[in-house]
Amino acid sequence: MLKKYLPYLLLIAAGLLFYFVKKNQRGKRVNKPETEQVTEKITVPAVLPQEEKTEEVAGFDRNATKIIFSKHAKCRMDCRKIDESEVKEILKNGTINHKKIQNDKRGKTYPVEGFTHDKQHVRIVFAQKDDGLVVVTVIDLDTEWKCDCK
Repeated sequence: MLKKYLPYLLLIAAGLLFYFVKKNQRGKRVNKPETEQVTEKITVPAVLPQEEKTEEVAGFDRNATKIIFSKHAKCRMDCRKIDESEVKEILKNGTINHKKIQNDKRGKTYPVEGFTHDKQHVRIVFAQKDDGLVVVTVIDLDTEWKCDCK
């Protein structure tokens, strides 16, 4: 009769052993402190996105109707896979890097930095001319592109 019930007893013993091991394998349980339910309402002011204001710099017109691309800028744009719409996007939404503004015999250049819609971090150098804005060069700040522009 012992042979008949031995497999069942071993199965029950194995089940109890498994339960004991699983219950105690994480160490001693720490009693969690009871939390108090707060019934008073707390008002949190909403944070709304503000309209991004582009800074104004004397002598630089972001709203120029005519954009002239220099031969060098067109070559750099081709090398770096940047099109005219991205240049206009940076002109409209980018930030002027005041440390990089240069003034030489040809006039002032204004570097405008930002991210294009395809996530390229670029610096585009503009020069103000009588008949519009000239795109002097286009620089990708994150990626070094092979380019044969002269």
